[in-house]
Amino acid sequence: MSNKIGFVLGAAALFAAAPACALTLSEKLDLLVAAYPDTLAGWKGNALTLRGGETIEIDDGVRRDHFAMLAEGDVEDSLRQLYEAGPCDPKPSLNSDPGRIRSEPLMKAMYGDSANIIKARLSPVDWFGETLRVTSVNGVDKALAKVRDELAAQPDLRAYLAPSAGVFNWRKVSGQPNLSVHSFGAAIDLNTKYADYWVWSGGKPGRVPVYANKYPMEIVEIFERHGFIWGGRWYHYDTMHFEYRPELIAIGRASGVAASK
Repeated sequence: MSNKIGFVLGAAALFAAAPACALTLSEKLDLLVAAYPDTLAGWKGNALTLRGGETIEIDDGVRRDHFAMLAEGDVEDSLRQLYEAGPCDPKPSLNSDPGRIRSEPLMKAMYGDSANIIKARLSPVDWFGETLRVTSVNGVDKALAKVRDELAAQPDLRAYLAPSAGVFNWRKVSGQPNLSVHSFGAAIDLNTKYADYWVWSGGKPGRVPVYANKYPMEIVEIFERHGFIWGGRWYHYDTMHFEYRPELIAIGRASGVAASK
């Protein structure tokens, strides 16, 4: 486990005195800042401050429904739903999509606001016979390398991992106006042969067919251990997709929620 993720999860444990405890927004923001020490300096009032001095509004005061939050959520919106990490297959409730709601201004401020800036910050990561280009911001490349090293110890998992469907791709989320986390080089898609994606299944927003997961949960646990959340835990699922969001894992654990028997 990386030192950064270990620190964040250790901080989460301090909050987890009782199961299913409700964290305040302040506590969630503390864990958000702790998750990204290279780029976030702190927060005060209604502003996050980046290391370079830029500030990002935390709550713009707009009350949005679920789909508006997906399209243009603020920082406060992105921290609302709890991500349940753990060894069990998910059974997400209607519109439970922890991690699909993102603050695009924050993502751009941390990783870069153009394809050229993002490209300049990509680093190569060997991935089971391929070379992937992954952002070096927030140590995402190092975290993915640690995931690879753990996965490599279980050769029976390799078929699910490669060929990868990609990391960096400057594009919008399918059917939405906001950028995908792939645009920032901070997400990876695994072998599509085993993937289930709510759009491919013929689902419509809020009405999505149930899927049967084809990826071993050992893969999910290893990714989560190093700060990546899994799209298979979303009601609007994308099971090949993992993205670096260590704050959500820390907040979920501090809140006492987990995907376990």
